Amino acid sequence: MNERQDVAGSRRGGLTVADLVVRYPGATAPAVDGVSLDVAPGSVVALLGPSGCGKSSLLRAVAGLEPLAAGSVCWDGTSVADVPVHRRGFGLMFQDGQLFAHRTVGGNVAYGLPARSGTRGRVAELLELVGLAGYEDRGIATLSGGERQRVALARALAPAPRLLLLDEPLSALDRALRERLAVDLRAALVATGTTAVFVTHDQDEAFAVADRVAVMSAGRLLQVDAPAELWVRPATREVASFLGYEAFVPLDSPAAAPLRDALGVPPSGATLALAEGAFVVGRSGVAKGVVRGVSSRRGRSEVRVDVDGIGVVTALGPVGGRWSAGDVVELGVEPDALAVLDA
Repeated sequence: MNERQDVAGSRRGGLTVADLVVRYPGATAPAVDGVSLDVAPGSVVALLGPSGCGKSSLLRAVAGLEPLAAGSVCWDGTSVADVPVHRRGFGLMFQDGQLFAHRTVGGNVAYGLPARSGTRGRVAELLELVGLAGYEDRGIATLSGGERQRVALARALAPAPRLLLLDEPLSALDRALRERLAVDLRAALVATGTTAVFVTHDQDEAFAVADRVAVMSAGRLLQVDAPAELWVRPATREVASFLGYEAFVPLDSPAAAPLRDALGVPPSGATLALAEGAFVVGRSGVAKGVVRGVSSRRGRSEVRVDVDGIGVVTALGPVGGRWSAGDVVELGVEPDALAVLDA
């Protein structure tokens, strides 16, 4: 695990997971394998990784929905292993929202709140926070998918949980809506000072929502860092590959020379990782490549280019560029899409 991981959480309070193991009957390997993680009060940590990597199992173990084969889960330094789910003071939000169709929006948000004066005001406050002011009397069936997830978030926040656990809450939505709601989710968590663990397989979501991102694979944590630090300094090739780095070149190879110059680093035994867009078509050339294919996406052209000594990578260019398979193109370099891997 990356040594930059914060290991002081138990001294500050908040959530502390230590050497946690989760096993399922009949499985040949643990779903969660010796994970240690701290979540400071008021911070948001994203568990990021592919399907089956153990991130949801870790979340469910923290919630109390899965038994611990080993390790511990503590809140403010006190174990919650023997505390029932409903007494942990943790909130849960899942992919489908699990709203009550027979209740109004307001009724859903108020569910779980004690029946007392002020409840209606609390509901109104939360609906305004999630961008649904005035929706109290609407039926759930009248809402869009994005609106339903906003209601689910308001309901999860209503009791002011000391920890909110979110399991892929945006994954069923389309890309554009997920991007908008990720920003709004972050704003709501910050506004309420909520401590949260957010599970996702989507790098963009994790980076938009979290203060720190924990990358998981095969039940283990590979690296825990702030999003910007994680991007520019992935600890391993596996982390870099998952984040979208698509080519790896020895830093002391001839093919890496123009890229070393762009980064201002000397040749060494390390590896240079290239993300999509490390090369730019049409910028003053530091390399040449042969076009293998072209596609357009989000206001840009993505040009698959075969670069000698590196392989086929995705270079970026302006929309409307006229390139055909077999063309030889000059390539500039984008330093922000390069990273040096020590491992």
